[in-house]
Amino acid sequence: MPIITILTDFGSEDYFVGAMKGVMLARNPHAVLVDVTHGIPPQDIRAGAFTLAASYPYFPSGSIHLAVVDPGVGSDRRPLVIEAGGHRFAGPDNGLFSLVLDHDPAARVRHATNSEFFLAARSSTFHGRDIFAPVCAALSLGVAPERFGPIVTDPVRFRFTQVEVAPNGAMLGAILHVDHFGNCVTNLTWDLVREKASGRSVRLQVREVVIERLLTYYGEASERPLEPFLIVGSAGFLEISLCCSSAARQLNIGAGEPVRLTVGNGSPA
Repeated sequence: MPIITILTDFGSEDYFVGAMKGVMLARNPHAVLVDVTHGIPPQDIRAGAFTLAASYPYFPSGSIHLAVVDPGVGSDRRPLVIEAGGHRFAGPDNGLFSLVLDHDPAARVRHATNSEFFLAARSSTFHGRDIFAPVCAALSLGVAPERFGPIVTDPVRFRFTQVEVAPNGAMLGAILHVDHFGNCVTNLTWDLVREKASGRSVRLQVREVVIERLLTYYGEASERPLEPFLIVGSAGFLEISLCCSSAARQLNIGAGEPVRLTVGNGSPA
């Protein structure tokens, strides 16, 4: 039975998610619908991109992922169908799939133009129901991705996923996401940091704060509970944390904040 995951910023109070599920089940009653979350902050494409990338690899190969965080709904932004990493995706071309595309350079991206698969009556404010839900239902019924439209070679991709290297070797990144606990997830993957550090110490600067503790698990922080530390989060990114508190609140930092990481004896500034 085909799995379709759903990720949105729609919340749970309104009819939006239920309507999308109704469209998909009407077209494929055997589909298995899985809610990833509908608690993405409204219009926060960055948080949606992170949450999608952190969740989809753990579903079976061949799963379909409906992702809608779409402040540009009704505009000329393109609806997309994507094949990446053995999975398929549908959603708006607004950067929401930046990390998915980073993970699979061979991903195939299509502009969904074939209205045969859309609802006949379409609202300019609810493409999740009228375009993306029926497209996902069609995918779950075995419709080949190439039937939806032509290949796109220039999907919107955010620069916030990219890490730059300064002349002195420092890695320049940013906070990608702040989770429910106030941990600040950077865009520095542990694979990248481990390769550059090669066993040497690391120092991260965010604003005026310099963090030199890299811990293995949260309990290690209890000896110096007021001091922020770095930890490798479950999604594989380096995170800024604080013992039993919100690092985002206590350090007054949030998504988009620049970070600078150095290894060994280099200066973070």
